[in-house]
Amino acid sequence: MSTFSFQGRNPLCRGLYPSRRDVVRAGAFGLLGSFVPSAVAAPKHSAKSVILLFMWGGPSHIDTWDPKPDAAAEIRGEFRAIQTSVPGLRITEHFPRLAARAGKYTIVRSMTHTDAAHLSPVHHLLTGRLAAKTNSDADGPSRADSPCLGAIVEKVARGAGPMPTAVTLPWIVSHPAAPGGVAPGQNAGWLGMGFDPFLVTGDPNAPGFQVAGLKVAADSSTGRIAERANLLRALESAKSPNDGFADLRSQAFDLLSSPAVAASFDLSREPVSIRDQYGRHTHGQSCLLARRLVEAGARMVTVNWPNDNQNFWDTHQNNFPSLKDRLMPPADQGFAALLDDLDARGMLRDTLVVWVGEFGRTPRVGTGGREHWPHCYSAVLAGGGVRGGAVHGASDKTGAYPTNNPVSPADLTATIYHALGIDPQTTIVDRLGRVLALTEGKPLRALWG
Repeated sequence: MSTFSFQGRNPLCRGLYPSRRDVVRAGAFGLLGSFVPSAVAAPKHSAKSVILLFMWGGPSHIDTWDPKPDAAAEIRGEFRAIQTSVPGLRITEHFPRLAARAGKYTIVRSMTHTDAAHLSPVHHLLTGRLAAKTNSDADGPSRADSPCLGAIVEKVARGAGPMPTAVTLPWIVSHPAAPGGVAPGQNAGWLGMGFDPFLVTGDPNAPGFQVAGLKVAADSSTGRIAERANLLRALESAKSPNDGFADLRSQAFDLLSSPAVAASFDLSREPVSIRDQYGRHTHGQSCLLARRLVEAGARMVTVNWPNDNQNFWDTHQNNFPSLKDRLMPPADQGFAALLDDLDARGMLRDTLVVWVGEFGRTPRVGTGGREHWPHCYSAVLAGGGVRGGAVHGASDKTGAYPTNNPVSPADLTATIYHALGIDPQTTIVDRLGRVLALTEGKPLRALWG
């Protein structure tokens, strides 16, 4: 199976002009993915939307959510553990805003898997299935991949109206040192490119930031666009119904003819005070954009840590200066502001927010940094009915391995489906005719206890 470079499900983006072979494949894949729902009970309160804050590069759990103040210096590192607003719960000193809001989230301290590469674990987390080749940084995205979270939500729980159901921003996670470049598992895979998340690229903090293609040309109007859409549909009616791009074109016309959708992507409509609250940096404004999108009807928004040209959270070197000065301040500000803003608008109960990376970092500090460590790390969940002020699972005294309630990336994927009222055991027929559950994981039902 050939490898595709991922363009995202933005039908207005330049470059999304496939070959004849791609069209044939898209039509074939469009026949797949039939679902058989099951009858397992959803949580008492299902979320309407999910915002996934993906900390690309692998944050150190010991230096963020699972400090080890009583461990030896080479384990605990340079940071202090501070008391949060929840008695007995401590996190790093460089998450002061999040420490003050601990009553709004649950920390999962027992995330675990065995894949120490960067690229392949992304597939595991975002699809709930192992990549075709694990422990690999050499394999980019392919149409043989399993469908990502956003693609499944698009398939089984698509929102009403023209607003995209699944959105990814502000870029597709990639690693310049990895031969495969782009991580697999970020698109719809074999489900077909018509279910790829809508891709928003660029810096939302940049002056005049706009989503490419959403602005109608000066010589056009919504009425004129509608006329063109009707003409195109009439022409397409004589074509094969398996044209996998007809749906994409229809969505493009819907987006162009909807001022409300364009407005939801326009951060200039936000008060200056709110923009300042999130922070005038790429991550903060990406979090704010995510809030605007779920408020407008998007159901699955993935906010990837931005391309900072400094190895993201991959802190092999200068671990403590990088965390203290470059990474943790915007992460602290953006996440805390998102929680406050959703809460103030009455949206937190209906929106699940998930903070996680692809793995953690080694318990022992090496020459200036910490290396990859998938065996134990942390995730954080807030909203969507998840109880706050709690910890799920635990790690040992050095943060090396879980001591109870181990949680796999697939379990976290299943938990996201569960939060949305989608049974993770719902079956789907894949490209080989196999009947599979949506994910290989099991939801963390205890989080709603």
